[in-house]
This record gives sequence, structure tokens and C-alpha cells, in this order.
Amino acid sequence: MAGEIGKLLNSKTAKTVLLAVAAVLLLAAVWLVFFGGGKEKTTESAYVPTEREARLCRLLEEVEGVGSVTAMISEEDGVPISAIVVFGGADSILSRMRVLDITAKALNLKKSCIQVYPAEK
Repeated sequence: MAGEIGKLLNSKTAKTVLLAVAAVLLLAAVWLVFFGGGKEKTTESAYVPTEREARLCRLLEEVEGVGSVTAMISEEDGVPISAIVVFGGADSILSRMRVLDITAKALNLKKSCIQVYPAEK
């Protein structure tokens, strides 16, 4: 029996079949990791804003022309070091400047550490 298995494993056909099976398993694993097996992932449930981010969003949403806001603040040792703000209002220089100025003052950051983008419509 062991001799037959040894002969089988030494044959070209068996090696090709084993390689094909391994390739299919690898492909399936990659598919599950990157695409979740067809399940859609929602970004809303994946990230919960911090209290500081939520407060900044509420403040910015009160500003004329800004609309809905999503903010992400990067911190080191509890101190803000940079921020990204996405706003849903009209994409205008005035709206961007308002968001940039208020965010810089509220977080005590340099304007160069803040990125402001309009939301996709």
C-alpha cells in the first residue's frame, strides 16, 4: 500500500493535480480575505468617531454652506497632530476656508496639518 502511494505521488499527473488543488485553495483563501466571500462591508459600522471628532463635526455642521461633516483626527499621546475633514456642502473656496479655519482653531493645529475635502455627491 505504501509503495503504491509512493508511486502515485511520484507521477507527473498526481503532482499536477496536487498543484492545481493547492492553487484553487489559495485562490479561495485570497478571495475570502479580500472580498469577504461576497458579503458587503459597510464603513459606517466599522468606525466609531471619538468624542473630539463628534464635537468637531457638530460644530462645523452649524456653519453656513458646510452641510454634513465627517472628521478624523490623528493623535499622539492624546494631542491632535493632524485632521481630515470631509464636508457635504457646496464645494467652494469659502466653505473650505471656513472648515479649515475652524478646525485649526478648535484643535489648535497648523492649517498645513489639516486636509479638507468635499464629499462625493
